[in-house]
Amino acid sequence: MTQVRPKGKIKFVPQENKMFFVTLKGRVDDYFKESGISQHADASMVFKTITLFIIYLGPFFALLFVPMPAGVALTMWLIMGIGMAGIGMAVMHDANHGAYSNNDVVNKVMSFSLNLLGASIFNWKFQHNLLHHTYTNITHMDDDIEDKAILRFSPHTKLKSVHRFQWIYAFAFYSITSLYWIVLKDFMQFAKYIRNGVNQKSKAENTVAFVKILIIKICYFIVIFGLPIWVGGYSIGITFLGFLVMHAVSGIILTVVFQLAHTVEETSHPMPDANGNIENEWAIHQMNTTVDFSPGNKLLSWYLGGLNYQVEHHLFPRICHVHYPTISKIVQSTAQEFGVPYLVNETFGQALRSHLATLRRFGRLPKLEEAIG
Repeated sequence: MTQVRPKGKIKFVPQENKMFFVTLKGRVDDYFKESGISQHADASMVFKTITLFIIYLGPFFALLFVPMPAGVALTMWLIMGIGMAGIGMAVMHDANHGAYSNNDVVNKVMSFSLNLLGASIFNWKFQHNLLHHTYTNITHMDDDIEDKAILRFSPHTKLKSVHRFQWIYAFAFYSITSLYWIVLKDFMQFAKYIRNGVNQKSKAENTVAFVKILIIKICYFIVIFGLPIWVGGYSIGITFLGFLVMHAVSGIILTVVFQLAHTVEETSHPMPDANGNIENEWAIHQMNTTVDFSPGNKLLSWYLGGLNYQVEHHLFPRICHVHYPTISKIVQSTAQEFGVPYLVNETFGQALRSHLATLRRFGRLPKLEEAIG
């Protein structure tokens, strides 16, 4: 079981380059001031939002009102999976960071897009905004790299013989990520975060939160299963199969995109000392534990919501991702000036190979490592 230290027990203690982030932030702020543009969403972001909702909801309405054979229906569910992942990465993600708009109401409304996917933002904010963004790649703090079932994502956790093959079977588990999220994860995290102190809300607040999570789940399953059967006239079997296809597609996309930014050969997994200190400045820690990938691929950058610019996102999570390509140039030049690493895999294929190599390395048993050299 992941044991999370109470927030504040781990501290970042700068050893050098203390002016790196101060300088970088100043330059990024100057860029927006001199350009006269907002750091939040622009017209292209609004267009993207509408497009992704159409990709997700359009096939669903087609299933309800346009008669089609089973094969075509399953294709509709597949397209919904693509739209589902896109909304999560490009719309919900920015909104929950307060990056979509300078209006809190707009951010809150757009953050509810996660509810359309069957999940709750309540636990997500603890896991992602608090734990992942603060303690990136720190074992037992960053829940996003917590070992899952028979997958090992850290060099500091217990090694099992089955991990030797994880680079082969990992993607099968990735395919059930979003399904696990909507069925079990929200409830398991809710209990865990109360138990380990990450969730410090009152009992009354948590009761209300739990009821909301439960209502979201009930409504989601009624709509996603009930309407295709009752209105569309599909069998339970085809509906259930389509549901699985949708979540397999979205699960693989979401998990792979995250893993290519953090679980690759280029990133590190530092551990705190006995006093709970990480001997590094927080921003430089982000530069060491996060990597960009495929920065030159405009189509991929559009669809992934800038999550291939993870370095920029971790440093400036409240800036809308449409600005990351430009900001990346400022980050890269400033990092070079201060001698700070700027990690990037130039292509998707390069990043994927690096991820597979890391899974393989994390799965090696000691005797195999000795035999290899």
